[in-house]
Amino acid sequence: MTEQSIRTGNDLLSGLAAALVEGIVQVVDLTHPLTETTPVIELPSQFAPNPHFKLTELSRYDERGPVSYKNAIETGEHVGTHFDAPVHWVTGRAGLSVDEIAMEQLVAPAYVIDKTAEAEEDPGCWLTAEDVRLFEEEHGALAPGSWLLLRTGWANRHDSQELFLNESIWPGPDMECARYLAASGIVGFGTEAVGIDHGAGGRLDPPFPAHYYLLGAGKFGLASLANLDLLPATGALLVAAPLRIAGGSGSSMRAFAFTGVTFDTDADDG
Repeated sequence: MTEQSIRTGNDLLSGLAAALVEGIVQVVDLTHPLTETTPVIELPSQFAPNPHFKLTELSRYDERGPVSYKNAIETGEHVGTHFDAPVHWVTGRAGLSVDEIAMEQLVAPAYVIDKTAEAEEDPGCWLTAEDVRLFEEEHGALAPGSWLLLRTGWANRHDSQELFLNESIWPGPDMECARYLAASGIVGFGTEAVGIDHGAGGRLDPPFPAHYYLLGAGKFGLASLANLDLLPATGALLVAAPLRIAGGSGSSMRAFAFTGVTFDTDADDG
């Protein structure tokens, strides 16, 4: 690393810090709080169920710990706002577990494709490859190493297990879209729904194509995201921070984004 690159890096960090203080850049929380009523996907009876989040008090400034408040937690890796690592799916079983993912891949520009109007009219609407191509025609090709996020308004249902799961009817990618995104340079795909697949994804062949193709291609998934309505179509910087679980298939996480920043993906390195 050259002295010039160090100076440039320090200038960038100082500039970001100043922009945050001055309110030029905002931080948007993309995470739902984890509670015992957090919606959890319901699997067919032949599969092991995902446990609901559980908080057990260990001490609260009492005889169990006079000076401390602390809890034990029990949860599945894919509960609430969470991260899917490639190894989560059979097609990605030779890929990365959540602890092996490079930090640089957890911080990336984000594109937000908005299908809120379609989802209001049809909760089972599909994200198609043509939707993505039209988005790219308007905003430019998806930059390598970036996230594509699907906004549908589904986060507004998160307080109700019944509405959020909606009898397994929620928006998501169709087969062609999953293949298109898997072949692209994006780092991963995120959604407001309980999982990265469409609610009817289990009835497709192969089942759950977003998991099948994206995780099989070494990409990542983000699910149950919040506040995507506060992000622009382009120009946000997303940070996904899952727990570093050794050998883990994923993790509940804190996700957030910086807005008010821009990225010139066509800039010449020289």
